[in-house]
Amino acid sequence: MAQRVYLHVGLPKTGTTYVQTVLWRNRQALAEQGLVYPGVRRREHLWASMVVREHPGLERRNPRAEGAWDRLLEQVREAPDGVLISHEFFGAASAEQARRALGDLGDVEVHLIVTARDLVSVVTSYWQEYVKHGFDRPLDDFPPSEDRGDEWTWAAVDLLGVFERWGSGLPPERVHLLVLPEPGAPRETLVTQFAALLGVDASVLDLEGANPNSSLGVVEVELLRRLVRRLDGFTSALDRGVWIRGYLSHDVLVPHGSESFQPSPDRLAELVARADATVDAVRNAHYDVVGDLERLRVGRRDELRHPSDVRAPELLSTALDTIATMLGDLREIRRENTALKRAMVPPPPPPPSRWERLRRRLRPSSSAR
Repeated sequence: MAQRVYLHVGLPKTGTTYVQTVLWRNRQALAEQGLVYPGVRRREHLWASMVVREHPGLERRNPRAEGAWDRLLEQVREAPDGVLISHEFFGAASAEQARRALGDLGDVEVHLIVTARDLVSVVTSYWQEYVKHGFDRPLDDFPPSEDRGDEWTWAAVDLLGVFERWGSGLPPERVHLLVLPEPGAPRETLVTQFAALLGVDASVLDLEGANPNSSLGVVEVELLRRLVRRLDGFTSALDRGVWIRGYLSHDVLVPHGSESFQPSPDRLAELVARADATVDAVRNAHYDVVGDLERLRVGRRDELRHPSDVRAPELLSTALDTIATMLGDLREIRRENTALKRAMVPPPPPPPSRWERLRRRLRPSSSAR
C-alpha cells in the first residue's frame, strides 16, 4: 500500500499540461525515486477525474474510461511508497465528490497540490480553451457559476473553493500551493518546483519534448467563437479535440496572431476583488506556499482590448487568411491521397515478350489433345 498520495487537482491553465507531459515521459526515473505515476496512458487521469465528478459524457469517451479511477486506486494499493495522481479537472468536483474520492484513497497520507496564477490570467486563458473546444459563451459570462462537477464552471478556477472542497480535512502543511514562476523565469523552473513538492530530484528528469499550449490572439479567438456557432455535427469530444482545437485553433489560427486581451472593466473589478480575498484567505489558512503569494493578485493592463472591441475588417482579414491556409492544406491532402491510391493499385503486367508470344503459339491447344 502506498505511504503517500500526491493529488494534483488544478487549476487549469497553470502549466499543468507541461508538468504532466514531462513527468509522464519520466515515469521510470520517478519510479526509481519511489514515486509511481499510475496508468497505462496519461489520459486515464482525465478519465478518473470524470469518474470522480460523475461527468455525464464519460460513457461516450472510451470503453475503458468508466474503470479509470478504480485502476488508479488499484495501483495506489500496490505501490510501495508514493503515488502521483494529476489532472486539473479534479478541482471542479463538488464537496461530496471530493470527500468520496479522498475516502477511496483509504488511510494513506494525502498531499493536495494546486498550481495557480492570477485569476484574470486563469479566466481569460481558460475561456480561450473553452472556445477552442467548440463553445461560444462570451468572455464576461464565463465561467458559469453552476457547480455540477463540470470542468467548464466556476468551480474549476476558484482557488479558494478548490481548497475548501479538497483540503478542508487535511492538515494545512499537507495542502500545497505552487504559484507559477515569474514570466521571465527559466521554463524548467515550474517542473523543478513541482518535483520538489513530490520529493523528487528534478536533475535526473528529461525535460525535452513538452510543447507549450499556444494561445490565440484576441482577433483569432473572437473569430473562432463566432465560427463555432455555424459548425454542424462537431459535437463529439473527438471532433472538438481533433478538428476545432487541434487543427483549426492550433494549426491554422495560432500562427496568425497572439494579441492578449482582458475582460470588461466591470468583470475585471469583480475578479480583482475575488483575487484579493483569495490571497488573504490562503495566507490566513497557513497552507504550504511555494512562490510569491502576492503574484496571485490581479494587475491592471489598460492597453489590452476586450474581444468585443474587435472590428469587422479585422475579422474579415483573419477569415480570409484562414480560408487560404485551409485551402492549401486541402490541396496538399488531396495530392497525398491521390499518390497513396496510385501506390496501392498494382501496376499492369508488362506485355509478353516475343519469345513468350511464340511459346503460347506453339503450346498444344486443348482441341489437339
